[in-house]
Amino acid sequence: MATRKRNSSWQVDFRHNHQRYRVKSPENSKAGAEAYEASLRQKLARGEALRPPKEEKTQQEREQKFKDFARKWFEVYVKPNNKHSEIKNKEYALRRRLVPFFGEIQIDKITTLHVNEYVAQRTKERTRNRKPPCNKTINNELIILGTCLRTAQEWYDLPKIPKLKKLKAPPSRFDFLSQEESAFLLQQLSGVWYDIVLAGLDTGLRRGELEGLQWSDINWHNKTLTVRHSWCETQKALTSPKSNRERHISLTNRVCEILARRRKESGFVFLNEQGKKIESKRINDRLSGACKKIGLRRITCHVLRHTFASHLAMAGVSMQKIQELLGHESIQTTMRYAHLAPSSSREAISVLEASRAALPNFGHYLVTSGNQALPMSADFAK
Repeated sequence: MATRKRNSSWQVDFRHNHQRYRVKSPENSKAGAEAYEASLRQKLARGEALRPPKEEKTQQEREQKFKDFARKWFEVYVKPNNKHSEIKNKEYALRRRLVPFFGEIQIDKITTLHVNEYVAQRTKERTRNRKPPCNKTINNELIILGTCLRTAQEWYDLPKIPKLKKLKAPPSRFDFLSQEESAFLLQQLSGVWYDIVLAGLDTGLRRGELEGLQWSDINWHNKTLTVRHSWCETQKALTSPKSNRERHISLTNRVCEILARRRKESGFVFLNEQGKKIESKRINDRLSGACKKIGLRRITCHVLRHTFASHLAMAGVSMQKIQELLGHESIQTTMRYAHLAPSSSREAISVLEASRAALPNFGHYLVTSGNQALPMSADFAK
């Protein structure tokens, strides 16, 4: 074998048909160089042109199977760039859905047809309740697939990747409490549980943000709190808020009162009777118990967040301001509350009625001549 080590790098150096080939081995070892030489000789024997080692390696990476690339993508891209909950979601989608279907296909050979076949197969499957998976679930899987393939395109300069067309999905439904239900619920609670629910109703914090709230996040002078942390129950640690978005929320008078009663210099704001951090599942358990006691439908802590946003929308607060307070990355997420705004539809209809009242012949057939509205003749109207 014509292999040798030069300047700590293994090289292949041989002649074929009176032409010399001297290239660096992609794998820096004697065995790797010998294997590389053998592969080069085989290609030359078949009449194939040789690529430079870098191009050869890139082509091999493009031709790797989806299951191999997905494993590398998960370790190199997903884990460093996602929160723990999102890592779990992507791991499940890859392991249970995407790899079983696309696993044996080369990443540069995945086509729109493959994606359409995947969607068709998923819509025929049945979940535990014997219903097909909802379109939103399938769309979430397509989003993960798309991110994975776009990363492959960036890393290996794939010539193209398939277009992913999402399924039509109805807007997500959400529940919220009326003012009366909110007051009735608070009457059933006491101690730290009353304080947590009241804070959720008046700040719109996510459950993890309520649990992770620190006294250093409270600005007593300006009566505001800054959302800097979220408690991750799986990791048992403070992490950044969702989408890594820090935000500021003004405090209502009643929230200021409950915080003043609990005020300390540092640490978690909400602790149980023993002075320890609240367990995540206990919040929803207490809410369920209180709802059952008063005959109210079962709710979770996230309904408090929906209630906060819904009441703001009904009070006429702009969607942009609600987006800012909730920390939504996209205004589209906030727009789910837009239909609750009291003036939006009423003002639109008022404008329509006012424009009609300004027309002298309103109620008759009209034709236009240039920019001027003219009554239509009786004969033409027939």
